[in-house]
Amino acid sequence: MDYLIRAIEARDNKQVENVIRTCLIEFGGNHEGTAWADPDLGRFSEIYNTEGNCYWVAEDEAGNVVAGVGIGQLEGLADVCELQKMYCLPEARGTGVAHRLMKIALKYAKLYYKRCYLETLDNMIAAQKFYEKYGFERVDKPLLETAHFCCDVRYIKEL
Repeated sequence: MDYLIRAIEARDNKQVENVIRTCLIEFGGNHEGTAWADPDLGRFSEIYNTEGNCYWVAEDEAGNVVAGVGIGQLEGLADVCELQKMYCLPEARGTGVAHRLMKIALKYAKLYYKRCYLETLDNMIAAQKFYEKYGFERVDKPLLETAHFCCDVRYIKEL
């Protein structure tokens, strides 16, 4: 299957929220301290429409959003962005769509930032291996306090 990758539009907000919630339920992350409780979860088309911030979706041939990824500035750290809310539904895993999303996100990030940070859950083993393939290195402590205090694995990458 071929996926269309494009910047998020308002019509995608609910589908993106559903992708994220579905994946968080799968990995036991449906609680406070993760993206589950993010107050902006259903408003990405508004949140990611400023310079230095973008969210991309992968849409299947039927027009359903099956994956997404965002780049957003970390508050208080001008040269550091965060790879945000990268999720892929099970039916799209192993198709190469996550690699396409990651390449687009990192290319964009290099235009604005020097380093890219991310937080994930300890039990998302495949995701961690994926990030490491792209040169992300595990760090012991958060760069700063985020609302995702239950995300217990952190990575950083020089861009």
